[in-house]
Amino acid sequence: MTVDQAALFAILVAALTFFIWGRWRYDVVAIGALMAAVVAGIVPAEQAFSGFGHPAVITVAAVLIITRTLHHSAIPDMLANSMRRFGDHTTLQIAALTCAVALFSSVMNNVGALALMMPVALQLANKAGRSSSVVLMPLSFGSLLGGLMTMIGTPPNIIIATYRETISGTPFGMFDFSPVGAGVAVVGISFVALIGWRLLPQRKGTIHADTVFEHIEDYITEARLDSDSEYVGAPLQELESLGQGDVAIVGLIRGERKFLAPSSFIRLQKGDILILEADPEALRTLVDQAKLELIGSEGLSAETIRSDDVRLTEAVVPPGSAMESQTSRSLRLHARFGINMLGVARHGVPVKERLGRIRYQAGDVLLLQGDKVALSEAMSELGCLPLARRDLRLGKRRQTVFPVSVFAVAIALTTFGILPAPVAFTGAVLVFVACDLLSLRELYESIEWPIIVLLGAMIPVGEALRHTGADGLIGGGIVGLAEYLDPVMILVLVLVVTMLITDVINNAATALLMAPIAVSVATGLGVNTDPFLMAVAVGSSSTFLTPIGHQSNALVMGPGGYKFGDYWRMGLPLDVLIIAVSVPLILRFWPL
Repeated sequence: MTVDQAALFAILVAALTFFIWGRWRYDVVAIGALMAAVVAGIVPAEQAFSGFGHPAVITVAAVLIITRTLHHSAIPDMLANSMRRFGDHTTLQIAALTCAVALFSSVMNNVGALALMMPVALQLANKAGRSSSVVLMPLSFGSLLGGLMTMIGTPPNIIIATYRETISGTPFGMFDFSPVGAGVAVVGISFVALIGWRLLPQRKGTIHADTVFEHIEDYITEARLDSDSEYVGAPLQELESLGQGDVAIVGLIRGERKFLAPSSFIRLQKGDILILEADPEALRTLVDQAKLELIGSEGLSAETIRSDDVRLTEAVVPPGSAMESQTSRSLRLHARFGINMLGVARHGVPVKERLGRIRYQAGDVLLLQGDKVALSEAMSELGCLPLARRDLRLGKRRQTVFPVSVFAVAIALTTFGILPAPVAFTGAVLVFVACDLLSLRELYESIEWPIIVLLGAMIPVGEALRHTGADGLIGGGIVGLAEYLDPVMILVLVLVVTMLITDVINNAATALLMAPIAVSVATGLGVNTDPFLMAVAVGSSSTFLTPIGHQSNALVMGPGGYKFGDYWRMGLPLDVLIIAVSVPLILRFWPL
């Protein structure tokens, strides 16, 4: 083992450790690994950021932008509405939902497809009186299975396609993944719909579509502003500042008029009655300091603080949202957007901590109050996903036929080899912008920058595996098993190792790390590299054992009320089934 190889292995082990630990986000860890490789002289300084111009990075960014545009077309709405025709039959509902999300995921970003269908799944579960835990994990797994079917369905497929071009001069095509991916998706969805959902816990406390807190009225009370209060004549925002984000002023009654989610700039008058939402300790502090007279909470309910214009809406914090690690106090939700934070639920259980002090995590379910426009704008800017059935549409209604046609043309150009995928999909994005289907602000907001940074940083590190011969060192160790195992069993081993790694680190990072190793193994065995690359593609997207390996799994954890250990209940048999199905399909269409 050379000094460079030893240093690279140390960097990769450290990166994997930090990926698993999760203390720092994966893009930060990736940049750290890249900088360490540059300092160690493994990656030349002038090539440190070459990964950001890699075709895989450009393709992933373009697909994310296209996903944003298609997300606002009417076609997803039409298909989602058709889900209502399956009645209350659990198996039919889950089959329809997972098929729909898999279809979307084959041409859209996995998380985008999941976000599209989550409100529908929650509404159907609520209507049938069914726990959301029964439908959300199948939906997440369906989005992952659907991504296997095309080159653009998931970042690992894009990475594997472009890596094949690096080693052979020819990339995998748009539908080269389909024979294996579609077969795995069909079998996987069948298992999830017929058997898998029965293995999941049905918790009564999990989130439904219409209410995240059944007893919100327990935290609502009315208080009158006394004439001797120093806040008479002051703008409402001064009283809000006194509450420090722990108290939400959800309404103001002045005579016969009632203002819900009142403006921060409205000036308080003597005798104003404030409708407050807070825990007892925070409420007592505000009442004492502002000299308010408590009236009580008799007759108050959730209906008191909403109207035709002002709504109570649930939203989920997705991975990578601007809300992650922030608090309502630091975000200044009411001052900036005119909305109030009324509650936070984590893993299906309301968080009892003071609202202003809760640091939001991916998967948290939020209860928000505000008018429709303010809520839509706030969730769009903060990156939250509404759990209502698209009543709050993030952005204006778009055209339908034209953007889908442009996307179809880009796919055709790629499929027939007329243009490379990065050029075809970037061209589609340019058409969207030129035709005002997508604003420049929406363009940049739709890109998941942590994923882009991860890819740009890890591609040079992955290439260092090949340049230093470290991939051959690992591959040689695996090839040594050929004395005891035939090439088919070694292919299975590569697939299983990839599946285990992707359950604890990002799937794109898994593909970047395993692709050169898989090629080295195939070369050492003297067999075709394609089946081993396909095994890495399938394994990298088989993130079914934990909620941390993929954003889709993390996204449903809160609304579904899942615990960390719930994922393997359905995920482990699904992994075994995928191995049993994918290996024969790989060998049939990509023989050794």
